[in-house]
Amino acid sequence: MPLPPKTGKNDVPIEDVHSGDDAHVEAVVAASLAKNDASSQKTPSPQVELVQQETSASSFAPSEASDRQTIESRSFWKAGDYVVVPSSKPAPFQGHLEHARVHPKFLHSNATSHKWAFGAIAELVDNAVDEIQNGATFVKIDKLDIMKDNSPALCFLDDGGGMDPNSIRKCMSLGYSSKKSKTTIGQYGNGFKTSTMRLGADVIVFSRAMHSSRATQSVGLLSYTFLRRTGQDDVIVPMIDFDISGHWAEPIIYSSPDDWSANLKTILDWSPFTSKEELMLQFDDIGSHGTKIVIYNLWLNDEGIYELSFDNDAEDIMLRDEANQGAGEKLSKKVVPLRSHISYRIRYSLRAYVSMLYLRKFSKFKIILRGKTVDQFNIADELKYSEVIRYTPQLVVAPKEATVVTTIGFIKEAPSLNVSGYNVYHKNRLVKPFWKVVAEGSSRGMGVVGVLEANFIEPAHDKQDFERSLLFVRLEAKLKQMTMDYWKGHCHLVGYQPSNFRSKNEEKQAHIRQSAGHSTNSQKELLADQLDIGLAAEHRNNLSSNQPIAGLAVTSMQCLSHEKHDTSVGAPGPLSVDKVCEENIQLFMRCEEYQLKERELKQTVVELEKELKEIQNKCTHLYSLLEAKRKQKSVKG
Repeated sequence: MPLPPKTGKNDVPIEDVHSGDDAHVEAVVAASLAKNDASSQKTPSPQVELVQQETSASSFAPSEASDRQTIESRSFWKAGDYVVVPSSKPAPFQGHLEHARVHPKFLHSNATSHKWAFGAIAELVDNAVDEIQNGATFVKIDKLDIMKDNSPALCFLDDGGGMDPNSIRKCMSLGYSSKKSKTTIGQYGNGFKTSTMRLGADVIVFSRAMHSSRATQSVGLLSYTFLRRTGQDDVIVPMIDFDISGHWAEPIIYSSPDDWSANLKTILDWSPFTSKEELMLQFDDIGSHGTKIVIYNLWLNDEGIYELSFDNDAEDIMLRDEANQGAGEKLSKKVVPLRSHISYRIRYSLRAYVSMLYLRKFSKFKIILRGKTVDQFNIADELKYSEVIRYTPQLVVAPKEATVVTTIGFIKEAPSLNVSGYNVYHKNRLVKPFWKVVAEGSSRGMGVVGVLEANFIEPAHDKQDFERSLLFVRLEAKLKQMTMDYWKGHCHLVGYQPSNFRSKNEEKQAHIRQSAGHSTNSQKELLADQLDIGLAAEHRNNLSSNQPIAGLAVTSMQCLSHEKHDTSVGAPGPLSVDKVCEENIQLFMRCEEYQLKERELKQTVVELEKELKEIQNKCTHLYSLLEAKRKQKSVKG
């Protein structure tokens, strides 16, 4: 827990204690423990709300087990594996209340809620965005070179309201949050601790603020390395404060100058800055108000390389493992455009991820990544055939803001690129990017992307997912239905075959057959009428030539049978529209298959020609080597 302001005097000798000087440290420990026994009976200050900690130099010195507790692996997922040494602190005296301690291991286990390093960075950006209400106009994210050991550090700088001594102690406490506004993103009071400890083993915070006409600046150190190597069984956060209302910075002393000096000494021993002057120079970047966070001893991956890569792009920060995935492999023409799409780039590029992190564009606030402003991007602005659909969830109390406005459409690359899903925001902050609500492998919903802000459901602590509540399940079902309905009505616009294509064809075919039937009946009736007319005329002629009526009957019957025979034999049968449509569909599918095979064969030919050329070059090279050897042998012979 953070070191609170104290009123009890703690006369601890301040000496130059270095983390590697074990003999000297043991002498200081013995002396300071004797002082602590005498001073431990003093009453804590009534103004202290946080857990009181002893701030003697003994707390900051390495214990006997420091060699065993040296960080063997700088990998985040292995950093919690170290031996816990029993506490050597004396039992509380009468009149002192024992408090529930927070072991340093909890800092690591608490940070494991962030499975993704960019999620931790987003938490710190959120804190800066929340400072817009206090006048913040920018947040800068950059690499800082630590001169002490030539290692990289991650730096965040904003010009918000800053933190006074009381606020910075609350910031470094666990679970305390003063953010009650409906517009602020942070709410659990845990983001700073989890995010900084997820990115690196140690963090130092500089902050300037103006409260009640008093200007202050504070420094706080949360060091997992310090807590482990000194064998602490409680989270101790050294802090120092200055009053800068006058012409120079005056230390704010709560108990004694020695106590203040002990905190300063610990900060200098375990931070990247070796002197008080160098420490004070860090405030030059802040100005009159704001906060600067420096995360150092950044975590390594399993290969012993920094998890964050600053070298791939001078204007970006990348996740090394994701960025290098598939490096050196030949990628197909289908994979290359997919990996260049923002839905894939947000996995490894911080600039791509931060560009989509907030739904509404800022008017007077900038996110500056490595010296270049991040251009905010909303994929809804690029959707084809987009529609706006409103959805009101079933809430016990249904406020106006519960109505969800969803923009849905096809990505501009559809149908050539298979990217789909919903970008779901909460209080303007992206929580689930490209969330697929349709089952994998289904062709329905391909290329359909949606954007919505769901403030009626609660995000998880890492703000990378939502709590799986009944409202969340209903939202998922609604988005799936929305996708299906949109797909049915719009998929043909981008070249996809609708699912009811055959049923529509069947209706058309039935209509054609019905029309063909009417036409056949009309033709038969017309032939019958013509036949009746012809027979009547012949009957008149026969009567005039006195021919018998029986012959007329026979002749007419023969003619009628002949006409019927000619009609049934000579005329073509009814055309099968079903077969024609089915054949057309099959031909179309075969045509597409052949085109795909043609493209694949062309690509294969190009690759084979390239390989052939390489082999020919090798053969030429080998032939030249053989010729050279032959010449050498002939010269020697």
